[in-house]
Amino acid sequence: MTADIAIHDAYVLTVDDRNRLYERGTVLIEDGRITDVRSSQNDDADIAAARVIDGEGTLVMPGLVNAHTHLELTPLIGAFSDLDLMEMMSGMTAIFGHIAEGEYDYLTEAGYELAALNFLAGGVTTVNSMDVRPSAGAETFGEAGLRGFFGMALSDLFWDVPVDEQFARARRFIDEYHDTYDGRIRATIDPHDDWSCTRNLWERTADLAAEYPDLLVHTHLLELEESNTMARANGAEDSLALIDDVGLLDDRLVAAHFRLADNEDIRRTADANASVAHCPSIFAYWNTNGDVQWTPVPELRAAGVDVGLGIDDHYWHDSYSMFGEARQARLAANLKRSAGQYDSMELVRMLTIEGAEALDVGDEIGSLEPGKRADVILLDVEQPKFTPLTNIPAQVANNAAPADVETVIVDGNVLMQDGEVKTMDAEAVRDRVETAVDRFESETDWKLGIGVSEPPGAMDVARDLPKRGPAQLLGRLAFQSVRDKFLF
Repeated sequence: MTADIAIHDAYVLTVDDRNRLYERGTVLIEDGRITDVRSSQNDDADIAAARVIDGEGTLVMPGLVNAHTHLELTPLIGAFSDLDLMEMMSGMTAIFGHIAEGEYDYLTEAGYELAALNFLAGGVTTVNSMDVRPSAGAETFGEAGLRGFFGMALSDLFWDVPVDEQFARARRFIDEYHDTYDGRIRATIDPHDDWSCTRNLWERTADLAAEYPDLLVHTHLLELEESNTMARANGAEDSLALIDDVGLLDDRLVAAHFRLADNEDIRRTADANASVAHCPSIFAYWNTNGDVQWTPVPELRAAGVDVGLGIDDHYWHDSYSMFGEARQARLAANLKRSAGQYDSMELVRMLTIEGAEALDVGDEIGSLEPGKRADVILLDVEQPKFTPLTNIPAQVANNAAPADVETVIVDGNVLMQDGEVKTMDAEAVRDRVETAVDRFESETDWKLGIGVSEPPGAMDVARDLPKRGPAQLLGRLAFQSVRDKFLF
């Protein structure tokens, strides 16, 4: 028996349809694919393989899938954490307005590098990212050996870039980057959300999606109370009705958040075979109302909707940990409802195979099974924190952290081994990020230091915000709110 990579005598959590767990298991990889997963044999250490990994004291499991994220502002981790919600939103919107206009490329390029480095080191092998100018992200993640879905955010009520220009950029990005880097990098079509897009933009998005029938449509849906209000301003009964009206409520749709979904929304989503990305930390951190509904993930999963986990804007809550999202999903749901909303294996599946299925690649990645692409991570579980090693799924969902990941394999290529990243120069990335943040600070009124993060003053931020789009957005919402008051 031969293989390119043989991992033997490890705990192996397959996350297959039976959730098989081997106390002493072997995983064989050849030509980028898993060829065998089985109990270890006494002579497995002597398998004729180009690379033999002694898995004793490690847990082998599928790479993690970050089903919804934004990456460009990664260097500003720590900058937003202690602001109030309005400071954070206005400061962030002003910065994104500049990025949309082609500024701060040095910051966003460094951001993609820093995100790729940290997600790789933390066992995240696939990301689904919506950004303003994603070309550098596709290149960075592709060259690092990672798997990624990237798309350009489209909105006519969020920034002031002409819509024709936005769609031209999106087409260029798709044509240049879709299905590149041996198929690991794929393009998506990304209308930003259901509260900052007009019906015209949704219709143009549907036309673009018809031109590229193999691409996912990635957006934010039912995230805010304003979601259905804007849908009514767009001439639809509610948010999902608008998406359905334009022909986008189908199995290509990946909807982030879905926080305010009701039973009818769940039914329509399940009937359409659309998917959801649940991002618990961002809302646990920035929740404006303790009484607001929490994403009905148990009901979505019970209805057959694929639900993955996403970390969203990790620089808003200072965490790269996808393991942390699993824990937060459990804690927030239990606090909002009652204990026992999930069992641990459900959370592990949402981190891996269900995230892959939400991105329509569950037949390729997300579990350790013969024939699948070899996206595999090894965790060091021979540590006091994992002692005694009982209930491994619970340890993964409640206790594991990025620092526990010691080896990362994507498409059969070892990207990190024994904690050393092979495909990126970590020190060079750190230097470029620090230089970029110094330049950003010198070019703006932000103050960023080891003990402080101070945004520009409110008047400076107001002058810096996009004007036409947001003004139309607020006007539409205000007008529709008045209409709703008198009609209902």
